[in-house]
Amino acid sequence: MTDTAQDSCFVTPERAAKLRRVLERKQPTLTVVLENVHDPHNVSAVLRSCDAVGVVDVFLIYNGRQTFPNLGARSSASAIKWIDTHMFSCVHGCFAALRARGYAIYTTHLSSNAVSLYSLDLTQPVALVFGNEHSGISEEALKLADKNFLIPQVGIVQSLNISVACAVSLFEAFRQRQHAGMYDTVQFTPEEFDARFHDWQLR
Repeated sequence: MTDTAQDSCFVTPERAAKLRRVLERKQPTLTVVLENVHDPHNVSAVLRSCDAVGVVDVFLIYNGRQTFPNLGARSSASAIKWIDTHMFSCVHGCFAALRARGYAIYTTHLSSNAVSLYSLDLTQPVALVFGNEHSGISEEALKLADKNFLIPQVGIVQSLNISVACAVSLFEAFRQRQHAGMYDTVQFTPEEFDARFHDWQLR
């Protein structure tokens, strides 16, 4: 039996066409890192934003007493089904894996050395790091990152919910990449695309 015949057992032609359209716009050079984010609603919202802009992988750091929250498919609008997650127990290990893939690493933190989100070139391979809801990014993550950025604001509080901050950042990346034509060109090699397409048909 050919691969095509096997695939047809799992999905309709319409479903297969939709999977292809989505994969053709995926952005493997854009990723998100969550450090000790424990609220399932925040994690689910982040995953939905990632799916919306074509993120392929999300990197998760949970150290100490922090654990990955229990997510239901309903709370994440099934986005977790289409995002590949990678779990790490320490910042150093996660960042090493990111650098091995060629990502620049940008943390989000309100500090004197932070640059504006809108000054970043987000068409390059980049990992955007978001910290814990209460304590933010760890000192280790700040120290090891290539750059620190903030989202310009004019209010008194000067703070956004992590899922909102992630969405704003990702859609700025979306804007830049769309302007650069990156959603018009498949970002995978033919072999990678075929492997992912086959995998998606089995999900």
